[in-house]
Amino acid sequence: MPDYDREGLVSAWAFDGAGGARRIDWDEIRRGPPDGNGFDWIHLQQLDHAHGRTWLSDDSGIDPSIVESLNAAETRPRCALFDNGAFLNLRGINLMPYSLPDEMHSIRFWVEPRRIVSVRKRSLSAVGDFEDAIARGRAPRTQGEFVADLSMRLVDRMDTVITALAEDADELEELVLSATLSNLSPKVSEVRRVAIILRRYIAPQREALNHFSLEDAEWLSPRDRNRLREAADRVTRFAEELDSVRDRAAVIHDQMVERRAEQMNRSMLILAAVTVIFAPLTLITGLMGMNVEGIPGSQDPNGFWGVTVLAALLGVGLVAFLRAIRWL
Repeated sequence: MPDYDREGLVSAWAFDGAGGARRIDWDEIRRGPPDGNGFDWIHLQQLDHAHGRTWLSDDSGIDPSIVESLNAAETRPRCALFDNGAFLNLRGINLMPYSLPDEMHSIRFWVEPRRIVSVRKRSLSAVGDFEDAIARGRAPRTQGEFVADLSMRLVDRMDTVITALAEDADELEELVLSATLSNLSPKVSEVRRVAIILRRYIAPQREALNHFSLEDAEWLSPRDRNRLREAADRVTRFAEELDSVRDRAAVIHDQMVERRAEQMNRSMLILAAVTVIFAPLTLITGLMGMNVEGIPGSQDPNGFWGVTVLAALLGVGLVAFLRAIRWL
C-alpha cells in the first residue's frame, strides 16, 4: 500500500531551528514556515502525469525548470547553485527488505532559506532512519545540518554494501584455485557487475557534495561544510574500493581462464599420449587380424597369446618412454 497521498506527500516536518521538529499537514505547508529561524521539509513521491495537478508543479512556487529536474526520470548525482537556493541530486543504496545491493535510488533536494523540498522515486532506508531520529528529538537546526546529516546516512549505507562486496572478492580469490569453475564463474560475474553499477553512480556523488559545500548561504555553517566534505571524501574512498573490487574480479576471471586453459591442455596431452600408445598397438593387431594367407603364427595354437604379450610389452615400453620424456 502506498505511503503517500494523492498529491505525493510522504511526510512533512517543521523545524524550529533549535533542535525540535513536528509533523505538519497540507494546510501548514501551504501557509509556509512561520517567522523565525525555522524551516519546513516537504518530502514527496515522484508521480507521473496521470495524477494531474500536484502541489509541486502548480502551487509550490518553485521555478518550472527546477521542478522538471526534481521529477526527472533518471539522473546522475549532481549539484546546481542558484541565487535563491540549491538543487542537489544524490543516490543511496537501498537496504529495504527484498532490495538488491546494487539498487541505487535517487533523492532530489531543492534547498531554500526557509524550505527544503525533496522528491524520491522509491523509498530509502536512510531517509526512514533520518525521520526516526527526528521523531526521537534529534532534529537538525539548519538546512546545512539537514543535508549534511542525511548525506552521511546515505554514505553509511554505502559502506555496508561495499565492505560486503570487498569480502566477497576476498573469498573468490581464495576459491579460484580450488573451486569448480562452473560454480565460481557466476559469482565473479555478479561481483564485477555490482561493482561497475555502484561505481557509475558513486563517483559523481563526490563532486555533487563538494559543489554543494561551496554554497554561500548563512544556513550552511563551517561545521556543515566540513561534514559534507567528509562525506565526499568517504565517497571517494568507496569509488577507489569499487575500482579495486572491479580490477580484482578481472584478475580472478583471468586466473579462471588460465586454469581452464591449463585443464584443457592437460586433457589434450592425455588424449595425445593415449593416441601415441594405442596407435602402434592398433596397427599391429590390425595387421595380425587380416584374413589372408601367410599371417605369422596363424597355425600356431599359442599365436594369439604371443601377439597379446607382444602388444602388452610394446604398450609398457611406450608408457615408460612417455614418462621418460615427461609427457605423463
